[in-house]
Amino acid sequence: MRHQKSGRKLGVTTAHRKAMLANLSAALITHKKIKTTDARAKELRRFIEPLITFAKRGDVHARRYVLRKLRHKNIVNMLFNDIAPVYANRNGGYTRIIKLGFRDNDRASISMVELVDMVGTESGTKAEKPKKKATEKLESQDTE
Repeated sequence: MRHQKSGRKLGVTTAHRKAMLANLSAALITHKKIKTTDARAKELRRFIEPLITFAKRGDVHARRYVLRKLRHKNIVNMLFNDIAPVYANRNGGYTRIIKLGFRDNDRASISMVELVDMVGTESGTKAEKPKKKATEKLESQDTE
């Protein structure tokens, strides 16, 4: 029986699970929002929120602790320098999980995980170009 066993196994070995959560965290820090399955999203929230809380402290011990979990110096620097100052006055709840529906091929439930106050910022994400409508395209060709 699994009484009082916290966490999901996600169908993989322990080493695979730790690496997967570290990689999902790195992607979330870099891109500010990612799409993944519901179970992975819920585990990712349990994994990354304590890391953001440690990053808010900003001392050497916190940096070494986070570096032990994430293993990428540039990602840890981004977490400490860009993300932690935004959450200086927030007491937890740094991530938001939005359910998107089901994946077509295997019907797995898909969610989007995003950092709460970071989604509108342009750092780390590609700026989308506004799409021209067909009528605007025709008008621009007529004026030439």
